[in-house]
Amino acid sequence: MTKQEKNEVIEVLKGKFSQYSNFYITDTESLTVAQVTDLRRHCFNKQVEMKVAKNSLIRKALEGLDAEKYTGVYDSLHKVTALLFSENPKEPALILAGFRKASKKEKPQLKAAFINGDIFVGDDQLLALTKIKTKHELIGEIIGLLNSPIQRVLGALQNKDAAKETATEEVAAPVAEVAPVVKVAPVVEVAPVVEPTPAVETVPAVETAPAVEATPVVEVAPVVEVAPVVEPTPAVEAAPAVDNTSAADVSETPDGK
Repeated sequence: MTKQEKNEVIEVLKGKFSQYSNFYITDTESLTVAQVTDLRRHCFNKQVEMKVAKNSLIRKALEGLDAEKYTGVYDSLHKVTALLFSENPKEPALILAGFRKASKKEKPQLKAAFINGDIFVGDDQLLALTKIKTKHELIGEIIGLLNSPIQRVLGALQNKDAAKETATEEVAAPVAEVAPVVKVAPVVEVAPVVEPTPAVETVPAVETAPAVEATPVVEVAPVVEVAPVVEPTPAVEAAPAVDNTSAADVSETPDGK
């Protein structure tokens, strides 16, 4: 590679390091050409750029931008290096973890990761990087935290209003119940109960008394007045006739004697 070609590579790398605030430094030494191609395809599908370059050129590109800023990654520039650039800080970690799981191998290995100014060194950081929060996730959580107090305040206000309405209804209800009691005061209104005098109209039921007019049958009792007919008992005074017979009997007794 000529010096000009090396400078061109350095300039390309500078552009990538300036464009992305997240990049991973991986070791792809034992991967076959087919595996590297497959890894590139996975990166392309996830909008992750993959660049393979010499460690010396990578270091010069970083030093050309900010030597102190990237000091923590210089020690990771050894063996075969593949750089993964992404706007999403955890997407490269997910790609590496998924690729290793599918191929049942430990490669590619993570040598270092630069995430928004923070440096993670070592393959043992891969799992933690797969769980890192993305910018959108963090914004969503922040919005949720900001909304939470507001929602609590609104909820408290709504509950307070509901409590007031309930209390008002409970107070109003007893008043309404008392009102009828006051209305009972016009007990005089019960007087209309006297109006059942129309019940006298039920007297027409007494008009069935005309049935009692059958009592004229009782007027037959005057028939009992026929008893005066019994007055012929004076005829009993004819008993004196019986006395005659007795006298006859008396007269006859002497004859008989």
